[in-house]
Amino acid sequence: MKGRRVLVTGSAGHLGEGLVRALRTEGYEVVGLDVLDSPFTTVVGSIVDRTCVRRCVSGIDAVLHAATLHKPHVGTHTRQQFVETNVTGMLTLLEEAVAAGVQCLVFTSTTSAFGWALTPPPGAPAAWITEDVAPVPRNIYGVTKTAAEDLCQLFHRDHGLSCLILRTSRFFPEKDDRKEIRGGYDDGNVKTNEYLYRRVDLEDAVNAHLLALERTPVIGFGVYIISATTPFTPEDLADLRSDAPRVRQATLPRLRGGIRAPGLDNVPER
Repeated sequence: MKGRRVLVTGSAGHLGEGLVRALRTEGYEVVGLDVLDSPFTTVVGSIVDRTCVRRCVSGIDAVLHAATLHKPHVGTHTRQQFVETNVTGMLTLLEEAVAAGVQCLVFTSTTSAFGWALTPPPGAPAAWITEDVAPVPRNIYGVTKTAAEDLCQLFHRDHGLSCLILRTSRFFPEKDDRKEIRGGYDDGNVKTNEYLYRRVDLEDAVNAHLLALERTPVIGFGVYIISATTPFTPEDLADLRSDAPRVRQATLPRLRGGIRAPGLDNVPER
């Protein structure tokens, strides 16, 4: 699809900027949509604004939908705002994309969609998360992202729109939204530790979207986890649940005493 027109929503954001940069380098013609102006934003507007979205999808071949309220916004935005942006915005975009004859859409979802499925019941081994695990959202963010995923599947089934859903691990630069984590650990330490179980490098996230852009018309519909490769294996799950620091030190001895590990000190999420 190189050389064709692509709409990137959320173009002023951390991922959106990376997508626009990469697409331009690869020779795509890019339209960037965001509520904030930026060097990577062509149209300043909201995905909830149907007139704006209709204008943006005109003549577009594919959409990379990265616009969202995400995990750090849970403490600063209302549930209704999450529904409007993440669900109503998704519906508006899908309807207008189909009407405009867009060929395919790649949706940036999240591993937070798994929610409570990341934390097993007492006495069970640590969770091993694959695309086969059913989401059990724990907050409004997860609820709205899984609802948006369902809308993608609906429009693929009812209208033939090719859609790929990428459940990305964390790549956002903001500090953790949990007060106990922010206060107890250095931010760089937190993010480094997350590569063990639920973080991804921004460059890898961007590359995954570009690959999805090429493959979506062939695959039709699919859901994929985008995450750094964990050093652990399914055979480690029982020990990870009972003594995660010991397993971490045995697996990565160079980290011994070097990284404090929120999230792995007790129950790893992945």
